[in-house]
Amino acid sequence: MRASHGELLAVVGPSGCGKSTLLELLCGLQSPDSGSLSCPPAVLMPQRDLLLAWLNALDNAALALRIAGLSREQARARAGALFIELGLDGFQDARPHELSGGMRQRVAFLRTLLAGKPVLCLDEPFGALDAITRCEMQDWLAGTLAREPHTVVLVTHDVEEAILLADRVVVLSARPGRVLAQLELEIARPRVRTDPEVIALREQALDALGMGARR
Repeated sequence: MRASHGELLAVVGPSGCGKSTLLELLCGLQSPDSGSLSCPPAVLMPQRDLLLAWLNALDNAALALRIAGLSREQARARAGALFIELGLDGFQDARPHELSGGMRQRVAFLRTLLAGKPVLCLDEPFGALDAITRCEMQDWLAGTLAREPHTVVLVTHDVEEAILLADRVVVLSARPGRVLAQLELEIARPRVRTDPEVIALREQALDALGMGARR
């Protein structure tokens, strides 16, 4: 399984098949029991935003820069420059409890982006959001990555989300996870949920998942 530079690779599969473990391996948070793994430096955005309650949105976003050694002023300046671009302008001083779920995920994504790693590993970033907010955040992420291209590995249980966002979708079987199918997506962006091509690819991925469940 290989992600090309600038590609958004989505990984879908049933719970417990090793999707989150794969991201942790890519980010160096776990070591493989056997075999080898080659990946440029990667940073993980977990499903929970993990914002620090005692910091405002700007300082939460700037946290990766502070850890990298920048002063508070330098880190806040670099993070603040992206607040307008990522739809966060006006929320710099808000505490996490004052932000909606979607806004919290935007701050968490900005913090991940500012870590400066070539590969972004997103683990169900919108899994805890309601359906309407999730759709809004999918559109937001697609637009953000169009402006700020990165190599992305996205783990999701939502097959439609994978089809809407990814350049390629890898379908994994139940544990122990193995690749059942790889779908190359050549649909023009922005993608629409009701597009027959999107629907056909979603059904193809769901069929592959069904095969994995029956084996």
